[in-house]
Amino acid sequence: MDTKHCAVDGWVDATPAPGPRGTATFDLIVPTDLDSVDEDIHDTVITCTSGDPRIVHELLTAIQPGDLLRATGTLVQPPMPGEPALLVVDALEVLDTARVPVLREMVLDRYGDYCVIFDADREEVPVFTALGHWVGLADNPDTVATLIDLHERANGGDA
Repeated sequence: MDTKHCAVDGWVDATPAPGPRGTATFDLIVPTDLDSVDEDIHDTVITCTSGDPRIVHELLTAIQPGDLLRATGTLVQPPMPGEPALLVVDALEVLDTARVPVLREMVLDRYGDYCVIFDADREEVPVFTALGHWVGLADNPDTVATLIDLHERANGGDA
């Protein structure tokens, strides 16, 4: 089995996942240099793993899809042709962070003991207690507080 120490720059493809025995794994998309190869060559996906507690913590708490990383470690060639190589990461550097995603669908939010569901396709906002009891439908996001206030007055403050 061949190994090589190297550094690879690439974008995180999906949220890093916890692995066995305190490890974390993630895939890096390494762009192909189109100036030096045929245009039908695609980006390379490198599967990465780390058992370093500091790196695992960073991967599982701070890294998100779209972040540009420099992963340094030992590249282990696959035992069989056609299988993916594995980069065992011993140093990780965030070169650039992904943009904050814009939520466009449904968002669940909390107002104290109440839960509300914002839906980009609807002006009305359903309101429930934290225990799941129906409170009502606010006409728009600006009237949620009023609906909660009316519910508390009518029910003696019981959420």
